[in-house]
Amino acid sequence: MGRFDLAIAIGGAAGQGIATPGDVLARIFVRRGLHLNAYNAYQSIIRGGHIFLTLRTSDRPVHSFGDRLDILIPLNQDTMNRHLRLMRAGSAVLYNSDKIKPGAAADGVQLCPFSVKELAPTLKGDLVQNTIALGAVLRLIGVEFKILEEILTLQFKRKGETVIAENVGVARAGFDYAGDHFKPFPFVLPDTGRKLAFFEGNQALAMGGAAAGVRFYCAYPMSPASGVLHWMARHARELGIMVRQVEDELGVINMAIGAAHAGCRSMCATSGGGFALMSEGLGSAAMMEVPVVCINVQRAGPATGVPTKTEQGDLWQVMGAGQGDYPRIIVAPTNIPDCYRTVPQLFNLVDKFQCPGIVISDLLLSEGRASVDPAELDFNVPIDRGEVIGLNGDTPPPDGGFRRYQITASGISPRAVPGTPGYAHVVATDEHDEDGVLISDEFTNPNKRRAIHEKRMRKMEGVLPLLEPPRLFGPADAQVTLVGWGSTEGVIREAMEKLADEEGIAANHLQIKWLVPLHAEAITSILANSKTTIIVENNYSGQFARYLRSETSIVADGHIRKYDGEPFMPHHIVDGVKAILAGATKKYVPVHEIRV
Repeated sequence: MGRFDLAIAIGGAAGQGIATPGDVLARIFVRRGLHLNAYNAYQSIIRGGHIFLTLRTSDRPVHSFGDRLDILIPLNQDTMNRHLRLMRAGSAVLYNSDKIKPGAAADGVQLCPFSVKELAPTLKGDLVQNTIALGAVLRLIGVEFKILEEILTLQFKRKGETVIAENVGVARAGFDYAGDHFKPFPFVLPDTGRKLAFFEGNQALAMGGAAAGVRFYCAYPMSPASGVLHWMARHARELGIMVRQVEDELGVINMAIGAAHAGCRSMCATSGGGFALMSEGLGSAAMMEVPVVCINVQRAGPATGVPTKTEQGDLWQVMGAGQGDYPRIIVAPTNIPDCYRTVPQLFNLVDKFQCPGIVISDLLLSEGRASVDPAELDFNVPIDRGEVIGLNGDTPPPDGGFRRYQITASGISPRAVPGTPGYAHVVATDEHDEDGVLISDEFTNPNKRRAIHEKRMRKMEGVLPLLEPPRLFGPADAQVTLVGWGSTEGVIREAMEKLADEEGIAANHLQIKWLVPLHAEAITSILANSKTTIIVENNYSGQFARYLRSETSIVADGHIRKYDGEPFMPHHIVDGVKAILAGATKKYVPVHEIRV
């Protein structure tokens, strides 16, 4: 039996209730043990505009929302006009014929009109069409109505029995109407029996923080990072986490540093504009050697940019955040389960090396949703707080007094929780000596400055051996090596399959997760055997390509870049590889489907 693969899209204006049918379908798919990937292309307005939610499900892992659609549910004429032309033979379009007209469709596309006035004559409101379409979709894909009834009951439980009965009745009407008037798909939605969870990347980052032992979280709401704050606030009381919504990102980073200095694990999240305000604070954390974790969920910039669209444009910003040289650890999770796993790992590292850690994500990963095997999530992660005095009872002070910034071979000095008897020390953002005495208060001593600066930077030498180096995925003798970082992992993997199956082009793949420090030697060794190296990234200037060249002298043979606010689709990478291999270009910039 071949792979089961189904993609459903729901489109309309903001306020037309796209999320609810999407959530119901996602619940059904996950209940049947099917893998799922969902992406919502939306605008930064409360009403109007164009919203387009794609849910793709399969009996095998789904790495992206894919290239094609099997079912389209347009909730307004605008969506029909934009997307009907993209539908292929064998697909279906379900729509309310009272208000929406289809136009010309490709041969083999099944148009499935229904009338809300006829099927729900006593009910009013635009949301009725969503529920009718939901019932009709399930009839087309062979799902028994009882499943939908159970989920609608759960979905509307808080609104009372009347609302539940109305929705179940309307859905039943759509289900029965589809059975009488539409041709079903030639399959029944399978049930694999797997137990799967389903959540978004921001929730995974927040859960990773909770698993890591975060006890203080603060943020100023800024899309697309707000989902971390929402999850933390919702679960703070039961998890024993203090959560604060702060007036701005200047306050956020300084509150987070203060909490971390006091001895608890502390985390914050923002997007590029807010991260800009945190830059000086991050340098302060490094100077004071206070471990703190900051998440930057990238959106299309600069300035306010496109708040609800994705990009990988902040790499150079996070690498250069704050003036001067200072140790920092920067990591870019590659998928939603990796968001969860990465946060505890990063906390152990920043506690050990007493420096700031930055998670760089993006809208696609953080607001995208995917099914996850619970076995991939370890809720009892190892926690290593490093050399912290005073967390587990009093420790006798050393002879000669406590030297907070003692110069050591590793660059790591024992840290004491404030208030620990016998461990009084000065912590400030000025340069200082081993005792914390400010150099500028005594006199500017070049020898002390050099020694303490080298001590801080020496810590980075110990980080790299603790990080798993990137590994090549795919055949070693491939014609082309695709290099990506962060969230592009999934779409590159799917593009590899398409290249092999449809174009006869063998490709392999190197995805970079740990950005600072960088596994320069390992990457150089792997790419030395590459026949054609192509770097894939979601920005204009090739920020990772420039970084890789500066650290390794590797110059890629080609680039595939996208910076229109929408994520890569597999065919974008396939087309780019073909163009580069054919010598047509060295930099391929795909054109997204025009949605006008």
